Amino acid sequence: QLVESGGGLVESGGSLRLSCTVSGVTVDRYAMGWFRQAPGKERERVSCISSSGDGKVYYEDSVRGRFTVSRDKAENTMYLLMNSVKAEDPGDYFCATYPSYYCDGKPDYWGQGTQVTVSS
Repeated sequence: QLVESGGGLVESGGSLRLSCTVSGVTVDRYAMGWFRQAPGKERERVSCISSSGDGKVYYEDSVRGRFTVSRDKAENTMYLLMNSVKAEDPGDYFCATYPSYYCDGKPDYWGQGTQVTVSS
């Protein structure tokens, strides 16, 4: 089970940290990703972190350098730190697990999402 939290209203240029609490599996066993869906747009992946054995991190071009994905094994939680938030960042943010150690293919489990709104 995946449960996102941390969404809310953030000023443009501000920061927000999203959390994805994982149960039923250790947070670093498989690849996990953060996705977002803006109104009227398709869901897109913004970041992915592979299993601890692979140790790779991926970012979508528009967030690279601003967003940071991380994991805390003690909390069994994945985070997305969003810095320098821009007007194009709002949407529903979802975390998901992949049926693989790598950020390939399609995720198989999804959280319910948390909404991010940006004020200018």
